[in-house]
Amino acid sequence: MITTGQIIRCKAAVAWEAGKPLVMEEVEVAPPQKHEVRIKILFTSLCHTDVYFWEAKGQTPLFPRIFGHEAGGIVESVGEGVTDLAPGDHVLPVFTGECGDCPHCHSEESNMCDLLRINTERGGMIHDGESRFSIDGKPIYHFVGTSTFSEYTVVHSGQVAKINPDAPLDKVCIVSCGLSTGLGATLNVAKPKKGQSVAIFGLGAVGLAAAEGARIAGASRIIGVDLNSKRFDEAKKFGVTEFVNPKDHDKPVQQVIAEMTNGGVDRSVECTGSVQAMIQALECVHDGWGVAVLVGVPSKDDAFKTHPMNLLNERTLKGTFFGNYKPKTDIPGVVEKYMNKELELEKFITHTVPFSEINKAFDYILKGESIRCIITMGA
Repeated sequence: MITTGQIIRCKAAVAWEAGKPLVMEEVEVAPPQKHEVRIKILFTSLCHTDVYFWEAKGQTPLFPRIFGHEAGGIVESVGEGVTDLAPGDHVLPVFTGECGDCPHCHSEESNMCDLLRINTERGGMIHDGESRFSIDGKPIYHFVGTSTFSEYTVVHSGQVAKINPDAPLDKVCIVSCGLSTGLGATLNVAKPKKGQSVAIFGLGAVGLAAAEGARIAGASRIIGVDLNSKRFDEAKKFGVTEFVNPKDHDKPVQQVIAEMTNGGVDRSVECTGSVQAMIQALECVHDGWGVAVLVGVPSKDDAFKTHPMNLLNERTLKGTFFGNYKPKTDIPGVVEKYMNKELELEKFITHTVPFSEINKAFDYILKGESIRCIITMGA
């Protein structure tokens, strides 16, 4: 391509300071270096993680920065040493990676790559620590190695999943973060059998994806637990059959669920980050075979306690990161689930905005009005 090896000037939505609206700027995007690819982003979406770090809650603020990590695009050019990707490939950049060489990548049980595991503090590329974005020669920092709120971005090749070119990027772009996190927590970690019961704690985007996983697995009862009763009607589209609002009961919600299910659900998936919900998720599963899976990220100093008998009575507590999916190996298969009509993505997409109106996506998510808002680049 004519741009190969050249600096590309394009539009990016830059966060200059915490909590302030993103500003459309012309940025310079440098060519990819060793083990990097430059991608033309066609569609991106907004995730709560972007909002959390844009608000600069709980970590060292790093600005100016280009956020964004759920996206779909086409490879424009590749750097030295990249052999598995080529210009023209349809891809999803992912916030975590798969180097292929570390013990985690060699393990069938782990997706927590030593080299490319998510790092929210890093503002440059792994190869040299430098940013590939600049304005008037001054660097603009990267976010989780993806920075998809730019018409072009540079990503480590280990964080890029090559997908079916027939897959619509305006739909499958949401697969690269929250959807896979919830879906995989159920299908890969909780692993409900057909006909079993599943409780989902938290009915945001990740929780609804976990419910979608339970639906795909053939669960007979999917019990949604949320403090917001308005979420139940939406949750029915994702297979949720019953709803429990802890505020409606004068007894612990784990006791309510146990009474509803003759001793407890077979599986539970916690998607809130609340330690109280984590305890409830463990204690609501049936003794003897119940499995509880933790997905939500707690606050830094959080801890929870439960009686050891809850585990000695043959309940299992598990944790998961990104649904136990390896980005390069497994994410193309999630896209195929959509292409084969096993997985429904359209119902997750509640809004669409042009790139020039990206701040509307922040408004929708802050007001709790959207599950996923697709941002159309070049519009």
